[in-house]
Amino acid sequence: MDIRGLQKVSLIDYPGNICTTVFVGGCNLRCGYCHNKDLVLCPNTLPKIEEDDIIAFLAAKRGKIDAVCISGGEPTLMPDLKAFLDKIGSMGFRIKLDTNGTMPDVLKELLPILDYVAMDIKAPLNKYKEIVGVDIDTNKILTSVKLLKESHIEHEFRTTLVPLLTIEDIKDIRAMIPGQPYYLQQFRPITTIDPGIGQMRPYRPEVVKRIAKEVGATVRGL
Repeated sequence: MDIRGLQKVSLIDYPGNICTTVFVGGCNLRCGYCHNKDLVLCPNTLPKIEEDDIIAFLAAKRGKIDAVCISGGEPTLMPDLKAFLDKIGSMGFRIKLDTNGTMPDVLKELLPILDYVAMDIKAPLNKYKEIVGVDIDTNKILTSVKLLKESHIEHEFRTTLVPLLTIEDIKDIRAMIPGQPYYLQQFRPITTIDPGIGQMRPYRPEVVKRIAKEVGATVRGL
């Protein structure tokens, strides 16, 4: 595992649980608003944390930590992710995965050992390339959505409300996931991959709340 970050205690990354969040390096998307710039573009410049050190830390935190969240970057790019999660699960921790949904085959393999999945839906399908900065097969996004809809584990879908997205875009996204748990996250213009997007003003809180109400979403990050 190419682990490049560790938040030892988080009260927000896994709803209802005290968790440790592990950040892997590297991503297959280039979302201009992403604030994990170094993790995405140059993970090798960040200190590497050995997998054995993570396992040792978790062993020492049994009874104090409920769960582990695997984030990034994009965890599903890691070829040894399942083996790592098997170790964590065998220690009795719940497991949450943060993913962009571009690797549905990996997601399908992991579902039996996961307890919670948060999948980012970056944009309506017709605007995906514009928002994520690369050309991807949006059918894979739809496949991942279908997998989660049909699964029996807790999950959520979420979108960062970057000003490049309109309320109509958010409505189009919502139409992909009717009745599913959906969260809108406030855009924060800090250390973004695209400096131009970093100069954009976030939607005002009252606008974010209005959009969320119109589409039946919950707001985070205000």
